[in-house]
Parts: sequence; C-alpha cells; structure tokens
Amino acid sequence: MPQEIERTAEQTDVPADKDKKVVVPRSAAGEVAEIFRAIRSNDNSSHDFLLRVVQPGLAGLMDGSVSTLAPIFATAFATHNPFTAFLVGIASATGAGISMAFSEALSDDGELTGRGSPVVRGSITGLMTFLGGALHTLPFLVSQLQLALALAYVVVAVELVLIAAIRHRYFGTRWVTSIVQVVGGGALVFVAALIFGNA
Repeated sequence: MPQEIERTAEQTDVPADKDKKVVVPRSAAGEVAEIFRAIRSNDNSSHDFLLRVVQPGLAGLMDGSVSTLAPIFATAFATHNPFTAFLVGIASATGAGISMAFSEALSDDGELTGRGSPVVRGSITGLMTFLGGALHTLPFLVSQLQLALALAYVVVAVELVLIAAIRHRYFGTRWVTSIVQVVGGGALVFVAALIFGNA
C-alpha cells in the first residue's frame, strides 16, 4: 500500500507517485497572503503574480473602464442631467463588477490552469471592474453638465493610459500598440454613446 502523503494549504503540487502529480489548490487565505508577500517584496514579475493578480485585475479594469462608457455618456447626452448619469454609472459599474466577479470565479477553478483560488481571482476582477466604471462616474456628481463631462473625459483618458501602462509594464506590449488598442476600443464605445444619447 503506497505511503499516504500529508498535504498542506500552501502546497500546490504534491507527488502521489513517481509518474503522477496531484494538484492541491491553495486556500483563499494562503493565496491572499502570498499576493501581499509578492507586493511587499516587489516580486511583481513572477508568473504566479501575473496569472493570479495582474491578469484578472487588468481584465476587470479594462471591462469597467470601457463597457460603462456607453450607458453613462448616453444618459448624460439624452437627459442633460448629471445626477441621473451618475446613478446610471454607479448601477452599471456595480452590475459589471458583480458579473465579472462571477464570470472569472466560475470560469476556472484554478486546478488545471494553476491560476489560483477562484474566489481571490473573482474578487480582484470584480473590484477592479467596479473601480474602472465608478471612477469616470464620479465627475457627474458635479451639477453643471459641461463641467461634469469635461472632468469625465479627463478621468477616462487617465484610465486608458493607466491600462496601456499596465499592459506595457507587465506584458511587454509596446506603448504605441497598447495606446492604439485601448483608445480604439474606448472610442468605439464612445461613438455608441453618442449615437444612442442623441437618438
């Protein structure tokens, strides 16, 4: 009878015999502790850190920043009421955050791909999606529509540059390529906002 192997929450690959490995997922608490260790030690280029933190966070930030543009700006153009646009924006950011959190968590349990705890990844994706949608919603708390729009344009530009910078820093995407891709996607969504907001 083969000797039984003791497993701990920190182990991911435990050899069951010479030819086969059994993957034991980390606990969510252990995963979070590892993330903070990586951040403190500046070990932000490791494969695990990219898969478990940067990629889900970037996916959330991109989705939140881009997908919520159309409903927010379409509402502002159609109603000329900044606070209504704010409510629609916060609702969109919240809905998108919840949707992306579940989508990320349920799409991969982490055992086959090694991407870590689905709870941690889903939480990171959901939070970053909400932040991406909420940041350019905050300017619509300003009661003057044109000023609110101008501030929102600036926030959107900062978000898109930040996304391009993260892609450049962690995934080696060229600055020009990243800017064109991210701004291009944002521009398409903004055109949709103009079309529907002025229909």
